Amino acid sequence: MDMDFTRIMLEKKLELFDMFKQALAIPRRNFNFIVFSLFTSLPFFCFLVLFDIVLQGISLETSKFLERSPFYSYYYYYDGRYERLTMNLFPQLIQLCLLYLIPYPLLEFLNVIIIVPTASMIYAAEKPVSFRDMMIPKTRLKGPFITSIYVYLLSTSIVLGLAGFVINCCCCIMLKSFEYDAYFDILLTIIRGVGFTALLVKFLEWSAGWNMALVISILEEKYGIEALKFSAYISRDCRQRGLNLMVVFFVWGLIIRLSCIFNGGSDELGNVLVTSAHTFLFCLGNWMKWIVCVVYFFDCKKGSLENSVERDDKLVDV
Repeated sequence: MDMDFTRIMLEKKLELFDMFKQALAIPRRNFNFIVFSLFTSLPFFCFLVLFDIVLQGISLETSKFLERSPFYSYYYYYDGRYERLTMNLFPQLIQLCLLYLIPYPLLEFLNVIIIVPTASMIYAAEKPVSFRDMMIPKTRLKGPFITSIYVYLLSTSIVLGLAGFVINCCCCIMLKSFEYDAYFDILLTIIRGVGFTALLVKFLEWSAGWNMALVISILEEKYGIEALKFSAYISRDCRQRGLNLMVVFFVWGLIIRLSCIFNGGSDELGNVLVTSAHTFLFCLGNWMKWIVCVVYFFDCKKGSLENSVERDDKLVDV
């Protein structure tokens, strides 16, 4: 399938709303892409249902413990709650960590290498893209897989840092004593909140570049460190837009996750159905995120080329 990248390069610079508009036009332009994405995303969807059910169990055990824990003293009376919490929660935490460390990134990677090249074909093609064109694999696996490992390690390290802020804050609340100065507690809370917010904002900004590096490794010959450097180079003037994009999808995912955790069904079957509905919405947001990342990549690349041409023209004039 021939792709007309020249047509994309001639388009004007896209703002946040324009990028979403262009991204939504891709599935609207080709219904086969929607059907193809639904079938290929089924393994990732089924896994996320299991992942969310385990996450719900951890949240339920933790909330039961916090509801029954006294907060008036540093010295808790001993009644065996900690042993029961450890016995019930520790196996689920190990299961959740194993699911997050191995199947989660692998299934998401397989989902991405299907969505990105197909969305790119539809976005840049001169002719309509057939279902047969989508079925023929054109993506190399080695380069994108190496880039995905870099992205996964970088993002996981920041997520652990954010989790450290949350765990530290929760521990301080649980072990709070009236012996501490209230003003000192407020100051520490403000410092933790500022640190958490600053790290979260930088994480979202970096995530836009990391995601685009994965898109680059799928659509071009670059991968690994080279793809990350190229992503940082072409997005140097577009980082605010990248941050805004990631904020939108972060808020979407957070709302879906929290509603899934706290709004389970009353019985086992109802819980699975409610979780499946929330997981479908989460997968829908993830699917749209990677389509937007394709549009964002082409827009950043176009802007980088325009800036290079302007600099060359200035040098010629001098």
